[in-house]
Amino acid sequence: MRKLYEEKLQLGLRKLLLFVYDLAAIYLAAALTLFIRFELQFSDVFYFYLRIFEHYLIPVVIVDILIFTVFHMYSSLWRFAGMTEMGNVGIACVCAVAAQYVIVKVVPPSDLTLPRSYYIIVVAVLFAFEFSSRFAYRAIRAAMDKRVEWRTKTNVMVVGAGAAGASLIREITHSKHIDKRAVCVIDDSKDKIGNFINGIKIVGNRNDIPQVVKEYQIQEIMIAMPTAPAQEIKDILDICKDTGCVLKRLPGIYQLVNGEVSVSKLRNVDVNDLLGRDPIQVDLDSIMDYVSGKVVMVTGGGGSIGSELCRQIAGHHPKMLVIVDIYENTTYDIQNELRERFLDLNLVVLIASVRNTKRMDQIFETYRPEIVYHAAAHKHVPLMEDSPNEAIKNNVLGTWKVVQAADKWGVRRFVMISTDKAVNPTNIMGASKRLCEMIIQTYDKRSKTEFVAVRFGNVLGSNGSVIPLFRKQIEKGGPVTVTHPDIIRYFMTIPEAVSLVLQAGAYAKGGEIFVLDMGEPVKILDLAKNLILLSGHKPDEDIKIEFTGLRPGEKLYEEMLMKEEGMQETENKLIHIGKPIEMDEEHFMEQLKELGEYVVTEPSDIREYVKRIVSTYSPQD
Repeated sequence: MRKLYEEKLQLGLRKLLLFVYDLAAIYLAAALTLFIRFELQFSDVFYFYLRIFEHYLIPVVIVDILIFTVFHMYSSLWRFAGMTEMGNVGIACVCAVAAQYVIVKVVPPSDLTLPRSYYIIVVAVLFAFEFSSRFAYRAIRAAMDKRVEWRTKTNVMVVGAGAAGASLIREITHSKHIDKRAVCVIDDSKDKIGNFINGIKIVGNRNDIPQVVKEYQIQEIMIAMPTAPAQEIKDILDICKDTGCVLKRLPGIYQLVNGEVSVSKLRNVDVNDLLGRDPIQVDLDSIMDYVSGKVVMVTGGGGSIGSELCRQIAGHHPKMLVIVDIYENTTYDIQNELRERFLDLNLVVLIASVRNTKRMDQIFETYRPEIVYHAAAHKHVPLMEDSPNEAIKNNVLGTWKVVQAADKWGVRRFVMISTDKAVNPTNIMGASKRLCEMIIQTYDKRSKTEFVAVRFGNVLGSNGSVIPLFRKQIEKGGPVTVTHPDIIRYFMTIPEAVSLVLQAGAYAKGGEIFVLDMGEPVKILDLAKNLILLSGHKPDEDIKIEFTGLRPGEKLYEEMLMKEEGMQETENKLIHIGKPIEMDEEHFMEQLKELGEYVVTEPSDIREYVKRIVSTYSPQD
């Protein structure tokens, strides 16, 4: 209510100011006209005729103001005035001068008159006064708006003075819908520095970025280098991340080839860009023929890896895709997504536990899958340390039951998702996955089914992974919690992990453990710092980092292969095969059976029991 009152008061004041201005403008227009008429001299003749006009001033002002009111000169929104309002001002001035002529002729005494040339000149002078007042307001408001707009727009630095950079600058400069302002360009080419690209100066190379950010008050950095290798992008990001600016970049060369270089195609820089290696590229189209026309089952299909597997498989024309998962919410989401994206997909979605022998047997008997991707598992190390029996029941016994069903019903190929934590495990989750690998290798020798396992490290962005946790902590203002300053991990993206799993399915001959070369491991502390910097904050100043200590079962570093496994290359040089470790299979199967019977009694010493089977397992206190 108060705001409405203030707006009405401001509107009334503006009208009052215009009214007072017009009173003065009518008199000044007459005086200026007479001054012009009598050769720009304040002569006696000038004052004589000015006194005549003053004699008629009151009726002239009253009539002129009424005419101005009729032509909406006090009610128009002059901030948005255009040709219509200009025409109204012109007509109003003509009518006002015509009214003056009539008043001088009608109002006595009749012998007082004004020169005929006065009426011609005064129209132009009065129009000048009225036009300048109304449209000067518009010009002032436009200038004020532009000044405010200049203050509110984001200062942008573009890194890369190539075709992509030029396109971005052109769009930022000419689009009315982008609240950004390109103020400078960075490029490593010495020949380009000092020149201009679409009117914006190239001010230096990558090493000048911190200084230029301060000098030009940069708030956002756009990296327009779609052809640059991952390591070069990482080097530039390492410089940019300390500036506190928002970082965005073009994802890749295809954006340039397809002519899709625009601000809308930019994406926020994320921690994936700081891994410093190119993503693993797998030509899935050339290897995915083996799923075409087949009945494919994915257990754990609602999880991060399982759902991406389903997306990739669905796009390669399986005869049927069967999704099995115990958790209904994420399974419901992937079901809806696949039905919307793949209208011709023969999709079956089942809620079931891999621990249920009869349920698994029924599913395999009913749908007769030819290829199985087994992604169902408990994976959270600390949670499993608190519930070790559940890790064995779900991961080991669940895998065993699915493997038995696959063997019984003649599955052609079975691919199990494993982890680097299965190598020399120090936690029950890793030990359980090592047991799963042993089941796979044992059954491969006993079955016509080709059983293989795929082992990889931490998956960036997956449910429960460290990056989503850090993001939530940063959004809350910290602190960001890191278990140990020296802890390191291998990382890969979800698409990389899934491409490895799918390619393993193509390479599988039986009994292999496939391992991805994931480059150099990354310190978790560095990930935390980078994510804080990319969020526009400073580590330990804006967002604190706290060390909480290693959690139960957690190692400082992970390994991808045990020494005994060796290393064998595949056609894809980044995918390796660990050779099967020789073991007493009969004895292992007896131990596995005993483990299954023992764990359901909810024992308190399951770790010691597992250690007798997995000799490389070293449980931590």
